[in-house]
Amino acid sequence: MPDNVLADIRAFIVDAFLFGDETGAPDADASLIENGVIDSTGVLELVAFLEQSYGFQVADADIVPENLDSIARIAAFVAGKRDRTAA
Repeated sequence: MPDNVLADIRAFIVDAFLFGDETGAPDADASLIENGVIDSTGVLELVAFLEQSYGFQVADADIVPENLDSIARIAAFVAGKRDRTAA
């Protein structure tokens, strides 16, 4: 996965949910929900960001922790959606 996707997602999470405080940013593999970074409303904001930034629709069935619970999982989800869209 491109590093810029990971960096872009991390930057969005820091700006939107941590009010720009880099010190509170979780590791790429840390759970965003368990660590209190995002809640259910935050997940919806995240989905809107992904759709706007990467130009694909996130199906309701895709809104699961396996896809959206860490920065690394989100970046992998974006990469997978891009691969499927390009195919």
